[in-house]
Amino acid sequence: MTAPETLHRIPVRPWRWLPWLLISQLLVALLWWRLGWMWGLPALLLSHTLFIVPVFLPNSRFYAPVVSRAPGQDVWLTIDDGPSAETLAVLDLLDQHDAKATFFMVGERAQARPELVHEVLRRGHDLGNHSHSHPQARFWALGPAQMAQEIGQCQQALAAIAGAPPRWYRSVVGMTNPFVAAALKRHALARIGWSARGYDGVDCTPEGVVARIAPDLEPGAIVLLHEGAAHGHNLAIIEAVLQQLQTRGLRARLPQPTA
Repeated sequence: MTAPETLHRIPVRPWRWLPWLLISQLLVALLWWRLGWMWGLPALLLSHTLFIVPVFLPNSRFYAPVVSRAPGQDVWLTIDDGPSAETLAVLDLLDQHDAKATFFMVGERAQARPELVHEVLRRGHDLGNHSHSHPQARFWALGPAQMAQEIGQCQQALAAIAGAPPRWYRSVVGMTNPFVAAALKRHALARIGWSARGYDGVDCTPEGVVARIAPDLEPGAIVLLHEGAAHGHNLAIIEAVLQQLQTRGLRARLPQPTA
């Protein structure tokens, strides 16, 4: 289980993967030269796969540190993709269950509804960086300049509204490519993954989502939830998860990181 003093994990060496990439390609070139394409081509494909697959694994530490468990006996609720037309209703549900959550917000959406950002903070919740424009289809393939812009602009937008920059970051759809860590180091952000997910950001039913999340609701769980999805079930899902926590005697609280 993650210790409180290590919760805020800022990348120290964001380019540590680069020497390994260069070495792997030199070895592929050597193999191709000595044994021909029948060995060199499979080695090339395998080497690329080893560097591409971690991009799509939300809790992979290959390119950047990630927190996938919360400290202590509480549960960390995280709500992505806001603010939205549902934010106030989500806050009411959290109040009803005496629960706290971190809202991973999209910078452009926060700028469009700054009053909701203020209300989230006023009610004792926390903010996280979830990119500036949420480019879901191409986030995994963004280059270093575009990635720095997505993370940096969101950080600036949330800091301007809230008065202080967020400490937490979550990748869009959990995808973390080689250029994320440099931006996280620049803005002193810690990357947050999850341990309980119901796939409520896509078309779903509340029953199906809760059935997927429920087995992982335990002390130290980080729960991934969404607001404002087109399917319209997010409020029902959040309420059902909160009821599950109450039934199990679990509390949704914010972690207390140390620098």
